Amino acid sequence: MQDTSFKKGIMFSLIAYILWGTLPLYWALITGINAIETLMIRIILSLIFMLLLLPLMKQWTTFKNDLQQLIASPKKIIIIIIAGYVVTLNWGTFIYAIEAGYVLQTSLGYYINPLVSILLAMIFFKERFNRLEWLAIVIALTGVLYMTVKIGEFPFISLLLAFSFGIYGLLKKLVPLNAMSSITIETIVTTPMALIYILYMTFQHHLSIGFNLSSFWLLFSGAVTAIPLLSFSAGAIRIPLSLMGFIQYVGPTLIFILGIFVFKEPFNMDQFITFCFIWSGILIYVLSQIIKIYKRPTPLKYQD
Repeated sequence: MQDTSFKKGIMFSLIAYILWGTLPLYWALITGINAIETLMIRIILSLIFMLLLLPLMKQWTTFKNDLQQLIASPKKIIIIIIAGYVVTLNWGTFIYAIEAGYVLQTSLGYYINPLVSILLAMIFFKERFNRLEWLAIVIALTGVLYMTVKIGEFPFISLLLAFSFGIYGLLKKLVPLNAMSSITIETIVTTPMALIYILYMTFQHHLSIGFNLSSFWLLFSGAVTAIPLLSFSAGAIRIPLSLMGFIQYVGPTLIFILGIFVFKEPFNMDQFITFCFIWSGILIYVLSQIIKIYKRPTPLKYQD
């Protein structure tokens, strides 16, 4: 039974990261619609999708209990509101990056995200890291500096993606919630902003959605947003966090492949060197995690 659960965990995790890794293909279908407008519609449709999904998955009672707990704690409400807007910033940056032709910067951002996460953990949770983890961060930082100086392009999109998702993860640790409840509440707190924007654009006659193919594809953005998150959650509760840490590189690797072979973005020697720095940092980070796993004491087994 435990082996079956472990295999399901790997399967759900792979599904989540494969879906995230192929998302540029979906967003590339939506052309001629303003990136902010796309984001706002995505928020509204995500909320509708979650409100339909909660009763179907028999999670409505859990959602109401989680919501009541939040209402009883103003501090937690503030944190979850901030989390909702931080992940919205991440979504918006991703949509803009695909629309503007920065697929490789998107890949770079999600490659360095784990290193950003451990840096944030050190700052906010006072966690201590070993020399290999520090070396991984320094090498990745060197790659960012090389890209800025040699290529003359500061990887703003990459860092915004990495830090926004890292901060989002940090906030989620402060207010642990059921995955479905969390996604629903985050979309509830950001939907007013989305509705105000859409109504304003409607009155100004500046809406770019209409009866066209791009608008049709946009209708699926709620499901496209929620399904990978739910799959990720289903995987995370079944496999160790260390294994999830390795699987997470499936996403940016797929985005990297799409950037070069599908979106045909230019990839010169300086960009290759930048990615080599990042990949080296990741390999060292992964090695540090493997060493931690092997050094972890095994629980004592009692014999009769």
